[in-house]
Amino acid sequence: MEKVRTKNQESSLPSLRPYLNRRYVQMFLYFLLMMYSYCVRSVLSVAIVAMNDNSTTTNTNIPIYHWKDQSIVLSSFFWGYIICQIPAAYFGKLYGIKWILVGTTILDSISCILIPTFAEIFGSKGVMLCRFWQGLAQGFLVPSIHTLLGHWAPPCERSRIGTFAYAGSIFGNIICMPITGLICSSWLGWPFSFYIWGTFGLSWTFIWVFLGFDRPRTHNNISQKEKEYIESSLDQCDETHHKIPWFDIFKSLPVWALLMANLGVNWGSSILLTQTPTYLNKIHKFDIKSNAILSAAPYLAMWVLSFFFSSICDYLTNKSCISRGTSRKIFHSIGTLGPALGLIIIGFITNYQSYHSVALLIFVGGTIGAGFCGFQVNHIDLSPNHSGILMAITNGCTSIFSVLSSLTVQFVITDQENQNQWKIIFLLTAAVYILTDIFFIIFASGEVQPWNNISEDTQIE
Repeated sequence: MEKVRTKNQESSLPSLRPYLNRRYVQMFLYFLLMMYSYCVRSVLSVAIVAMNDNSTTTNTNIPIYHWKDQSIVLSSFFWGYIICQIPAAYFGKLYGIKWILVGTTILDSISCILIPTFAEIFGSKGVMLCRFWQGLAQGFLVPSIHTLLGHWAPPCERSRIGTFAYAGSIFGNIICMPITGLICSSWLGWPFSFYIWGTFGLSWTFIWVFLGFDRPRTHNNISQKEKEYIESSLDQCDETHHKIPWFDIFKSLPVWALLMANLGVNWGSSILLTQTPTYLNKIHKFDIKSNAILSAAPYLAMWVLSFFFSSICDYLTNKSCISRGTSRKIFHSIGTLGPALGLIIIGFITNYQSYHSVALLIFVGGTIGAGFCGFQVNHIDLSPNHSGILMAITNGCTSIFSVLSSLTVQFVITDQENQNQWKIIFLLTAAVYILTDIFFIIFASGEVQPWNNISEDTQIE
């Protein structure tokens, strides 16, 4: 049976001095890792405009290409990303996360640095190969972070801690897009943007080797009080090996609700991340500098509001105003129905109302910030012991829709300056958001599932 924690037990945590708590150091490392990963993931979305436009830089030595398969190049990241999700979570449970992240981040960083060279030698196919390697490496990332959060995030802080860790991805887009735009339009040219972000990843790896730990009990400099609190709040005081209850997971409706939620978010975020720079450039005629800055604006709104939403979510849950499951449904709905409404309106805005589109994209980004305390941390609610496995299943199965969304854009938008074709993409994305949210509202749960604590020699009825 799951231990029942009283409100007083959960609220005892704030008495600890936050700036001395080692779990916050771990959260900051996760934040930096997510920031880096999205920098190297989104750099190509901006740089590909400069790679195919000779008017973006005054340096005549910068190579320029004229690729017709840009959407396929952008989607190639997800070809590798899909493959490694479940293996990442499985091997992370068996062997620990720390050194897996060291190896995969090095591969990701080196692949990023090699993109200019491979583009020169092999053309767009060379970039696809590097992006495939990056996808393989980053396929380990989200399941690993979720496994670590399952070991480090007490329930009463779960929304804030989880949001802070994953908000690194938003911050990565905030800084990457404008900086990449400035680099691409400068004398340095687009190749330098891949060098700088790849080097950042190698730097994070060095820090992680010394400061990263898999669990509180393996940390060499954590107070006994903090370690006992974290592990007791998560029922992880013993060394019981919990087998993975595959059958129970796949027949669980709350898990299927997570899968549908992830499907909608992956489709929508892929459109927002990979297509926004091209949309602003082709339809609203923003140059690469202003394009990059405006493309980053929705992520700034998302980043700021994610902390606002997560604080409200934890407050309402800890004060017993609403149940944990209800809070997940409310904030996930804000994070999906808000973007759906914004994208519907954007589809009908003409190029004479350019800044209205930008304002709506900022609104879309801001409301998406609520989703970080919705479905994103719900995996840990259902099963702290198997949260990485759950994230691997849902994120891996639905990442194919990130590929399909880019391929859909390639198929539908035959003329990038055709407003009506972009309208189809935005309306389709809004429909995906709405339908997946309805499924999540009906079947999601905020309770620990009975199969969370199955050990090797026990079964549930």
